[in-house]
Amino acid sequence: MLDVRGLDHVVLAVQDLDRAAERYEALGFSVTPRGEHPWGTANRLVQLDGFFFEILTADRPNLIADGAGKTFSFGGFNRDVLARYEGGSMLVVESRDAAKDRSDFETLALDVCEPFGFEREAVGPDGSVRKVAFDLTFVRDALSPDMMFFTCHNLYPENFWKSDYQTHANGACSVTGVVLTAAEPASHHEFLGGFSGQREMRATSLGLELETPRGQIAAVTPSAAQVLYGLQSHEQTGEGLFLQAIRVGVRDLAALCSIVEKSGIGFSEFRDTLVIQPADLFGTGLIFEQV
Repeated sequence: MLDVRGLDHVVLAVQDLDRAAERYEALGFSVTPRGEHPWGTANRLVQLDGFFFEILTADRPNLIADGAGKTFSFGGFNRDVLARYEGGSMLVVESRDAAKDRSDFETLALDVCEPFGFEREAVGPDGSVRKVAFDLTFVRDALSPDMMFFTCHNLYPENFWKSDYQTHANGACSVTGVVLTAAEPASHHEFLGGFSGQREMRATSLGLELETPRGQIAAVTPSAAQVLYGLQSHEQTGEGLFLQAIRVGVRDLAALCSIVEKSGIGFSEFRDTLVIQPADLFGTGLIFEQV
C-alpha cells in the first residue's frame, strides 16, 4: 500500500542568498542563519508548520561534483538550474521510511536515484549548534528534466524545528499548496500520483489537483494559473513542470497586506488572496490565504 505523502519543503534556487533572504524578511518572514552543505551549496530557511522554504545558492563551485547515471548531484543540479534561471528547482514530500519510498517508486517503475543521506550542524535562535540529518530519495520525472523531486526523512526533527523560526511577523503559519505549471499537466498525472502516493486526483481541462496530508499539489497550464490564482506565468527556459508559486496560510490577511505594502514589493489582490508574482520574487511567487 502506498503512503500518501504531505508537502515537506521546496528548494528555491537563487543567485544571491542574502539578497533573497532580505526580500523574504521584508515580507515579514523570519529567516534562519546561513547553513552550508559540503557539496558546494548554501541555504537559508523559512520554517512554517511542518513545511519550509529552502532558499539555496550554489556558491562554491569548486566543491560541486557532477552527477552520473543513478548518482544524483544536488549541487550540480542546482548549479545548472541557476545557469538558466532562478526559481523553484525541487519539490519535496515528507518521508517516514526512505527504504519504503524507494520500494514504492521502484514498484511503480519510477526513475529512482541512488540512496543519499547527510548530516550537518544548524544554529538555533539562541546561538546553540545542533546536529540535523536527513535521508533523501531522489526520483526523476522524465517529462520534467528541469525540476527534481525527492522525499525527505528528517532524522532529528526536534533539532530542526524551532518555534522562534516558525513565528513570522506576517502571520504566516502553514502551507496550503503549491502551484506547478506545464504545457500539458495531464501528462504528469502518473508521476505526480506515484511521487505523492495520492492516486486520487481531480482532473479537468485546466489541470490536476492532488490533496495531500499537508497541502495541495496543483499542476495546471500557465493560462489556468492566471485564471485560478491570478499568477502571471514566469516562463523558464525548459520543459515539463515548473514551480510557479507556493500557497501560504496566514492568520490575518489585512495585517499581512500592511506589511507587504511597506516592503515596496509589488503585489495584487485576487479572490480573497494576496499574490506576489514570480517575477517579483526570484522566479517563484507566493499566494497568501486567510486560514
